[in-house]
Amino acid sequence: MLRCPFVMDADRPANVSFFDFVGGIQLLRGEDSRTVMPVILIAICVSGAVGNLLVLLIFVRDFRSGKGSEVKALLASLASTDLVILLLCVPVRAITYYKQSWVLGSFVCRTTDWFQHSCIVAKTLIMAVTTRAKHTVVPRTASGSFYNPTWIHGALAFIGGVSMMIPTPQLLFAALLPHGRGAICVSEMPVCASDFMSLFYKFYPTAAFLLPVTFTLAYYIKTLYTAVNHAPSAHHQSKVILVLLCLSGALGLMLLPEWGTFTWIRLGYNHPPVGLMMFAQALLYACSSLSPVILMTMYDDVRQGLVSLWFTATCRSRKPPSKCPKKEGNGSEVTANAVTNALSQQDKTFPDVEHFWTGRRNTHVDDEHDPVPWEKEEKML
Repeated sequence: MLRCPFVMDADRPANVSFFDFVGGIQLLRGEDSRTVMPVILIAICVSGAVGNLLVLLIFVRDFRSGKGSEVKALLASLASTDLVILLLCVPVRAITYYKQSWVLGSFVCRTTDWFQHSCIVAKTLIMAVTTRAKHTVVPRTASGSFYNPTWIHGALAFIGGVSMMIPTPQLLFAALLPHGRGAICVSEMPVCASDFMSLFYKFYPTAAFLLPVTFTLAYYIKTLYTAVNHAPSAHHQSKVILVLLCLSGALGLMLLPEWGTFTWIRLGYNHPPVGLMMFAQALLYACSSLSPVILMTMYDDVRQGLVSLWFTATCRSRKPPSKCPKKEGNGSEVTANAVTNALSQQDKTFPDVEHFWTGRRNTHVDDEHDPVPWEKEEKML
């Protein structure tokens, strides 16, 4: 059984009004949390990293072939953010659960929660920006650009700056404290900053999570209704909007427990159950693994790109390479080559019997001119 890990409240300094673990729950008692939780996190990390890498490869192929769009550029940024979360944040939590203490040093202790929150805020803001992006594919122009990237680059730069600035308290209040033979990574908020931080922790989840997600969901629900009932090309447009709506809904639902427990603790209430906090962290990382699954199953361009990658990979693995079908060719060229090869094989004659068929071809022997026909000779025998 898991027991409450928050046994440090008795040792909390007098000038500290807030005390919480950073980088994962530490001092857990029980082998279940030490073995099961790291295995779950590693499985989420591996599967999600593979999925996001495939999505990025597909988008890169689309950009290089002139099939890019503004939405694809933003979704590629979202996949990159998910990949960073899975590769840099998940291993830290898995090690912390396994060691039940902090073994990664002071720098990682101070930056791990700040970095994770920066990525989470960036995800919600990127999904909100997709509401202003064009969903249709823009072909290459004469200058070689498939879309005007100025506002996309500006929006991503703004999102990056805001997402790193808002979670600054996660960087300032993190500290590494000795505990027994090891150390623990905690967040300590001084009493002098409690009033301001109490107001900040009411504003921070609202501005970084609640408002962007609510706006994105409301926009795509309204746009999907309009596309289905009034748009001239309702089928294609509604499918793209449905994909973005599913991504926004999954993001909001799967991040809600993490933001709920975060706000619950920071506002000074009692700590939530340990099982709820562990479930919220696992759901947070599972959200980064679910996004590529939604794109591969619902987004036509990504699904077609995945099929193309599969055929390309299997074709290159065959020997000889000449047997692989060319994507640029058409069926008539392949059929013409096959017919030509068949005719050339049919015209060939073995050299050993060529003189026999040459002598016998188009010849006719009459009985009156053949003294001993071989057919009659055979009957006589």
